Amino acid sequence: MRISVGDTLPDVKLVKATPDGPEQVQSKDYFAGRKVALFAVPGAFTPTCSAKHLPGYIDKASDLKSKGVDEIACTAVNDAFVLGAWKNENGADAVTMLADGNAEFAKAIGLDADFSGFGMGTRAQRYSMVVNDGVVEQLNVEQPGDFKVSSAEHMLEQM
Repeated sequence: MRISVGDTLPDVKLVKATPDGPEQVQSKDYFAGRKVALFAVPGAFTPTCSAKHLPGYIDKASDLKSKGVDEIACTAVNDAFVLGAWKNENGADAVTMLADGNAEFAKAIGLDADFSGFGMGTRAQRYSMVVNDGVVEQLNVEQPGDFKVSSAEHMLEQM
C-alpha cells in the first residue's frame, strides 16, 4: 500500500553516502526530530534525474531551508558509491544521498516501480515528499515519464 500524507515512514535501513564511505542509517533515526525535503529518482546519472531533478534541489536549497527544511535528501535504488559519485560530479553539497540499493525503502512506502523493460530492474518511482519528524506532510508522485510535481519548485509552491 502506498504511503500517504499523515503516515509515519517505515523503519528501513538506508545507506548514506559520506566522504568517508557508506554509513548505514535507520530511516526512523534519520528523519527523527527534523524536517526533511526528500526526493527520489529512478537512478543516478539518468537523463532527467541529472539534467533537471537534482539540479533543481541544488538551486533551491537555500529557499527550502528558508521555509524550515533542515535537510534535503535524495534517495535512489543505487548503491552509496554511485550516489556519492553523482553527488560529487554535480557539486550537490546541499543534498544528502541515501542509497536504497535493494529497493527496501521504495517497497516499504509502496513507491517502487518495475523498470526491467529498460534493463534497470526494480527502482523507485520519481517523487518528492516533506517529512517532519518521520511523518509525511507533503507527497508528490509523478506519473510514469513525467517530471512536474516532484520538482523543488513545486515543493516550494506548496510550502
